[in-house]
Amino acid sequence: MARTPTKIARFLRRPRVFDTTLVIVLCVPVLLGVVSVLPDTAAATVPGDTRVVPAAGLHLASSLCLLMRRGRPVLTTGLVATLSAVGIATHSLSFLGLPSCVAYYSLGRYTTGRPMLITSVTVFAVYAVDMRLFLPMPGGWLASLLSVLAPVGIGQFVRLRAELNERSRQEAAGAAVGAERRRIARELHDVVAHHITVINALVGGARATLPPGQDVARNALESAERTAREAMSEMRQLLDVLRAGGNEGADAATGLTAKRLPVLIEEARSSGLPVSLSVTGEPVELTAAVDHAVYRIVQEALTNTRKHAIGARADVRLAYEPAAVEVEVVDDGLAEEAGVAGFGLSGMAERVALCGGRLSTGPRPEGGFRVHARIPLERS
Repeated sequence: MARTPTKIARFLRRPRVFDTTLVIVLCVPVLLGVVSVLPDTAAATVPGDTRVVPAAGLHLASSLCLLMRRGRPVLTTGLVATLSAVGIATHSLSFLGLPSCVAYYSLGRYTTGRPMLITSVTVFAVYAVDMRLFLPMPGGWLASLLSVLAPVGIGQFVRLRAELNERSRQEAAGAAVGAERRRIARELHDVVAHHITVINALVGGARATLPPGQDVARNALESAERTAREAMSEMRQLLDVLRAGGNEGADAATGLTAKRLPVLIEEARSSGLPVSLSVTGEPVELTAAVDHAVYRIVQEALTNTRKHAIGARADVRLAYEPAAVEVEVVDDGLAEEAGVAGFGLSGMAERVALCGGRLSTGPRPEGGFRVHARIPLERS
């Protein structure tokens, strides 16, 4: 029962149903009025009293023309204007009725450019001449101008607003698609780059510890390293495509939270990176976005250390404060090469910005690299 009014309103908003209902609403009262006054009109002795029937006929004909107001607004306007001009010339009408206003509104709503302008000027000219000849009165041309200009202008305003709303919906949809593409690209980089880097480090370590004479195994390991580097290069090209355009949107955590940092630290140690973890303050429940960002910041920082500061030691610090959470990753190594600018640091900045925090990265004066993020905690 509660959905019935909504269904009825949705049904009436259909263009054909709405126009048919509009015509019925315009015609039924006139028909009832004609039926009620027809006996009196037939017996009337004053000739002017017989004008009610022609006026009603013109009104009904104009109303029926509105059935095609959406598909053929110019034709509808021409027919309604002609009927109104005939009514004024025969003294059956002394003013423009509601069907005329609806027709001129439809002209502005569903027509643009030159056709709308030419039709409006023509209708205004016809009305001005018609009223000048058959209904002379002061300011008749001004009344004709307002009768045409007002409904056409309202129709133009409604059309422009509808176009702006549609454009806003399209832009919002495009932004949502772009945000999803960027989220996928960021997840690919965080997950795949991390594991490929670990694999590459393990393969390189295994190759370095091979005894002499193991040429077959050494060649296989070198091929694995080369394949890992090629995979990283191809993944970066793919991410260039995925990250093209769009605004960032907050992504939901995927189970990778600050509680899994000890597991991440152990994985880094097993891959040959000396790293320590310290947690200060009383741990609190973090929101999904903040929890996910903390994990990804540490993961990306350790990945960069393995890639660009081979042989370095890293320290991870996680601090819970009353109003914020801080995460810091520092290493004491020297980067072997600048490498190609990737998405790691920019991904960190995006995550921290989405959470309303601040991120600072850069070399330390005493040597090594520092990544520090401070993210405020939400309070009810």
